[in-house]
Amino acid sequence: MNNTDNTSLPSAPDINDPRIVEAFVDGIVKPLMKQNHSPSGVVSLMKDGQIIFSKGYGYQDIEKRIKVDPNTTLFRPGSISKLFTWVSVMQQVERGNLDLDVDVNRYLKTFQIDDTWPGQPITLRHILSHTAGLEDGAVGYLILDDVSRIVPLAESLASHIPTRVNPPGKHTAYSNWATAVAGLIVANVTEMPFNDYVQKNIFDVLEMKSATFVEPLPQTLAPHIANSYGWKDGQYVLQNFEIISNFGPAGSSSVSSTDMANFARAILNNGQFINSMGQSVQLLNPATTKQMLSTLNTHDPRVGGMSYGFINYPFKGIDIIGHGGATMVFKSHFGLSLDHNLMLFYSFSGPGATSIFHALKGEFYDYFFPSQQLDTSTKTSNNDFAERAASFVGSYQPWRSSFTKMEALMAALKEVKVVAMPNNTLLIGEKRYVEVDNNLFREIDGDLRIAFQADENGEISEFLDETLPVTQMSKVPFYRSLLFFILIILVSSLIFIEVILHRIYQAKSIGNLFVTEKRAMNTSLVIAITLFAFVICAVVGVVTARNLAYEIPWLIKFALTLPVVALLATSYLSFLLIKLWRDKVNKVKYPVRLTLITATSLIMLVFYNYWNLLGFNYYN
Repeated sequence: MNNTDNTSLPSAPDINDPRIVEAFVDGIVKPLMKQNHSPSGVVSLMKDGQIIFSKGYGYQDIEKRIKVDPNTTLFRPGSISKLFTWVSVMQQVERGNLDLDVDVNRYLKTFQIDDTWPGQPITLRHILSHTAGLEDGAVGYLILDDVSRIVPLAESLASHIPTRVNPPGKHTAYSNWATAVAGLIVANVTEMPFNDYVQKNIFDVLEMKSATFVEPLPQTLAPHIANSYGWKDGQYVLQNFEIISNFGPAGSSSVSSTDMANFARAILNNGQFINSMGQSVQLLNPATTKQMLSTLNTHDPRVGGMSYGFINYPFKGIDIIGHGGATMVFKSHFGLSLDHNLMLFYSFSGPGATSIFHALKGEFYDYFFPSQQLDTSTKTSNNDFAERAASFVGSYQPWRSSFTKMEALMAALKEVKVVAMPNNTLLIGEKRYVEVDNNLFREIDGDLRIAFQADENGEISEFLDETLPVTQMSKVPFYRSLLFFILIILVSSLIFIEVILHRIYQAKSIGNLFVTEKRAMNTSLVIAITLFAFVICAVVGVVTARNLAYEIPWLIKFALTLPVVALLATSYLSFLLIKLWRDKVNKVKYPVRLTLITATSLIMLVFYNYWNLLGFNYYN
């Protein structure tokens, strides 16, 4: 941990002065809320067990003009909910009901995780550190806005078992499914529904009166929720309440800012909480609390890692341990400093939530805990870097990806390119970095650090940046890069357009062809139309989708039928081609052309199959 107290830095503003804190927060929040259409938000700062600043912004209900109250208004903190799940797990470890190092299948009653790597089972320790080796997914099922689609937790998890793509412990890949499994395990060993368990053993214990995992909300809390709003035609539009119950332990809580402060008090005070009656109650015993906040896994301690469910964020002037959270509407941050006995919690909603989330997190810690700025002259690369620069170059995509479903393509959209630049620097994404330690790079015009990792052969294969140490990026081969995907789609589309235009141009003369030639020409037209239409329908389906997390649009489902039709047509065309070449029809003219069309189709079908776009690879 960073043991430097901010009071030793004369330039650090007084974080204990609520007027200074309010002026700073207002200066960031209010303009961004107005510019980017965020209808509601809340910010709370606690230090040494005392609330320094707590303020609501905007309206929890715009129509009724009900303002946000930090004491009672419920926000949706998304994945911050996981911290309650992890505490539940550790409570059961304390009580001897769970073992962090045994196969989790021991605790599962209605389904089992495949034994993909014999002798290397997934354990709760792997799940706590997001190193279980599972693929990730979300499209069409993770978040819903229709209560009729709620199913029991065990049933939902059994219907969405992800594929194991790595042995446990090797790579970090954030997993909502695995977290939900941890919650189900707590429910199984306690014989109590997970929501009831958290209510009784965490929320009631900590007097968190405006907190629940229940969806839809209980009648007593429903009037206090910050409504979900979108922005359309210059006004806010009320949206349905988001449902995460099918994976509830991973993110379905609704909670007030004041209640999050109560949770922070217990965590920062060795698991102990002093209730309103002046009584001391124990959320966790001190040893377990200390264990939870200690490092469980890191690929490089210089850029943070995972504690027991808590994420370590080494900011420039302060080490933060906590979690972020995001639904389709809300963006939230919960940060604790053990050295400064401090909590920062905030949550904002609507289209502007993301901009506020990023601006406030970075600027708050920078402002109140300024680091000793690094002189440009000290940012020097190792002497042999020019010889090693090429080893870092490549396209990197997150391990947190789907590998067996159609949404695998989303990994390419999150790709980060690393390019070797002059003066011994790397261009990582859109920023330039210089090596300041072995495989550790710092931003040229800032302090953000990125650490590269090598594989068992000593080759650079992954990297992590300190802003999110649970997102490990992996170097991918050229055929998995976004550029290759775009190029092959463009080239094939041009070929298929030419086939369609040529068929139109040859409409009159085709009647003079032999039967086999005519069938082959018509089949090639079917292939061109279906594969070109697939690209158009898929793009339009994604662009016009209401929300891919809520449901898969019918147009995308229809689009997935087209490669199947093309596969059948290509098989038939291949059969016809054999006959044409055998009979040497038309002095080779048409067989050559049709062979090229067939080859293009086969290449595209193999390509689509690689990206899980051949067939119906999605969860209903």
